Amino acid sequence: MTLIDSSCVFPDHEVNLVFARGVSRSALVAGLREQNREALAEGEAGGWAWAVHDMANWETEDYDNIDYTRLCASGGEIAVLVTEPCSAKAHGPDFTYLRDGKWMVHFSFENVEQRVGDNPDYMSAELLAANLIGPDAECLAWETDPSHDCDEHDSDKEERIMRAIAACFGLPSPPLAQEVASA
Repeated sequence: MTLIDSSCVFPDHEVNLVFARGVSRSALVAGLREQNREALAEGEAGGWAWAVHDMANWETEDYDNIDYTRLCASGGEIAVLVTEPCSAKAHGPDFTYLRDGKWMVHFSFENVEQRVGDNPDYMSAELLAANLIGPDAECLAWETDPSHDCDEHDSDKEERIMRAIAACFGLPSPPLAQEVASA
């Protein structure tokens, strides 16, 4: 499951989804272009501008990460979902929230308890409410039942993380995977 349904919306692309508030849509797209990334899709909704762009620029052999701090250094907020940080190695998505050019919080969907940034607890209440962190986050049934498969009931973890992020920031729904968009 991916956050953006790349197979339908952006075939043959590994994409990042960027939301900007306090940064205009044109400034967001221009800032991405300055860093050799063209918007594959863009829009505005709910007070946020958003753009989807390729994670890497294969044509120019530019595989570096985008410096999103540049996009909000003079004010504003940026929320970034890296949908496939390394699909060849099967890493999960990651999320970064920046404000006024500073990394407020960053985490991988693989381990939301390991958050970093200037305020790593920025989303703690939302993650706790979704049972993604805290005492109820980990299934311990396997300790008493070795045949128990926690993955069977934790298969919606990415969706719960995405819903917590969207709720925390009031993000609109651009071309997200059908399962996430309908949640």
